[in-house]
Amino acid sequence: MLQFEAKSVVVSRKPGKDADGLWNCVVALFDENNPHLKARVPFKSLELEEVVKVRLHELENVSFYLNGNDLVINNLTRIDIDFDESRRIITLTGEQNF
Repeated sequence: MLQFEAKSVVVSRKPGKDADGLWNCVVALFDENNPHLKARVPFKSLELEEVVKVRLHELENVSFYLNGNDLVINNLTRIDIDFDESRRIITLTGEQNF
């Protein structure tokens, strides 16, 4: 499991190796809320290949933006990223400060 201090996270998808196969998941970490509104560059970006799904646990402030197919998680103090490689599932947990 990876753990980061971040204010927000944007979870996105991008095509994988095979157009008909599984997608890759990009988890971008930021020092401020709503970075997508200001076109900010993440301080860290992780790309996980051939992901089946992303699970969110114990996170309350999560927005799904239809315009870009992105999940934005704001008000974080910490994010934990666990990737089960055998099942190809990402689980995001963390702490938020409201």
